[in-house]
This record gives sequence, structure tokens and C-alpha cells, in this order.
Amino acid sequence: MGLWQGQPLGPKDHVLSADEKTSIQARIRCHPSLPPAASRPAYIENEYKRGGALQYLAAWDVRRGYVMGRCEPTTGIVPFGRLVNQVLAEEPYRSGERLFWIVDNGSSHRGAAAKKRLHQVDSRIILVHTPVHASWLNQVEIYFSIIQRKVLTPNDFADLEAIRLRLAFYEALSNQSPTPFRWKFDRTKLTTLLAKIEARHLALADAQCNYQKEAA
Repeated sequence: MGLWQGQPLGPKDHVLSADEKTSIQARIRCHPSLPPAASRPAYIENEYKRGGALQYLAAWDVRRGYVMGRCEPTTGIVPFGRLVNQVLAEEPYRSGERLFWIVDNGSSHRGAAAKKRLHQVDSRIILVHTPVHASWLNQVEIYFSIIQRKVLTPNDFADLEAIRLRLAFYEALSNQSPTPFRWKFDRTKLTTLLAKIEARHLALADAQCNYQKEAA
């Protein structure tokens, strides 16, 4: 919404939505795939050999629609730190005033320890966690959904390097004309949804209590 503690963000403040897309496998098909032809779709061999897996870490600039990503063999604090350093090396983040990082509660960036750790890396970083079990509020998940459909499906890769190149090419293509997502789910709608969920839980609890009383 472009606000922090009730005040609008400035032009040199940046909002970055970051997360990891884990276990992207290289499935090496036992027989070559056949491209689509007249009146039939592409044919993808159902048998495959496993060629390992990569983790794709990405930071999505909410206001610019620009993405910065990297592939790593594993997730964790250190790989996520490399993504942070990658972003900090680029403009306009290198000379920005405040860098808001929106993350979920994954182990790579969980809790007060992560806030302290990233603040020590760069005092301009302000880590903002989504609610527990609500990582879908993180806009980078939309980008991950897009690459799942457009880049990683069907999963037919000769090796891990093929995955890395495909992700890098699509990232570069996206950044040629960066476009922010039209985020319609604002704070008001979130508050309304949470109120509905809470009312439903209370109604179920009341119904269960009444049932137990009648049973007794």
C-alpha cells in the first residue's frame, strides 16, 4: 500500500518481496519429446531419470515489477544472504534510503534473529514478515506461479544447467518491460477476510459446545 507506520514511502524507499522456490527437479526423459503437430498436442515421455534439483531464490520489486533471482543447490541462511548481497549491489537499491524485505516465516529468514542479522548486513534493511501460514500474501509467489506455468512446465530438462539458463532467460525477458502486479488484495480486504474466518471459528466452537451439552 506504500505506507510504513502510517507514513507514505518516499521515492528512494524500495519494497522487495522475496522467497525460495524449492526442489526444481531436472527430469531427464527416457525418450525425446515430440513437438505439437496438427490436431494433437506435444507428447512428453512419462518415464524419466532424476537429474538433481535446484532451489530458485528471487526478490520481486513490488513497485517496479523488476525481479532479481539466482539458483542455489540448497536453501538456508547463507544462500538467502547471497540473494540479499546480489540485490544490494544493484541500483537503485545500492543508493536507496530504506529497503523493505517482505518474507514469510521460512527457516532462512524467520523471526527476530533474521531481522537482526539482515540489519547487521545493511542498516537500511527492514524485514517484514507475512502472517504465519499466509505466505500467499507475498507477491513473489505470483511470479513463482508464472514461471511454474511458463518456464518449468513440462519438466523436460537435460540437466540442472538447462534449468538455470531457462530461469535466467525468462528473468531477463521479464525485466525488459517490468510491470508491477495490480495488487487488489489490500489491508481492508485482509481485515475483512480475517474477521470472517474468526466469526466462522467462533460459530463452529459454539456449535460444538452446544452439541456436547446436548450429548451430556
